[in-house]
Amino acid sequence: MNRAETKQDEDGYEFVTGRLKEMIIKGGEDIAPREIDEALYRHPVAIEAAVFACPCSDYRQRVEAAISIDEGTDLNEIALRDFCRDHLGTFKMPDRICFLDELPKGPSGKVQRRRLVELFVEA
Repeated sequence: MNRAETKQDEDGYEFVTGRLKEMIIKGGEDIAPREIDEALYRHPVAIEAAVFACPCSDYRQRVEAAISIDEGTDLNEIALRDFCRDHLGTFKMPDRICFLDELPKGPSGKVQRRRLVELFVEA
């Protein structure tokens, strides 16, 4: 699976499956980063957002996010994590959220999740 995909179950619920290589495995559960991206984009001051996996000794991987927000707003990590908890539940909410002026992008303008991992795992 190389492209983002959605699946619908018998009850009509849609599930975003995302790209397999970007899937986050937290405590044995698969989490689609795109689902969390979309929750972050629902916040009124979000400009760009991307979720990625970072290594974790307890859960194998943890959910981390990078976001850029409207200039001059006072949104902090705690408020944004509470927002995510309300939209996703505790298990899927990011364990850490980093605020950036701009997220790293490739030549096509697409956010590079791998670059985010490099920035935050090495830091």
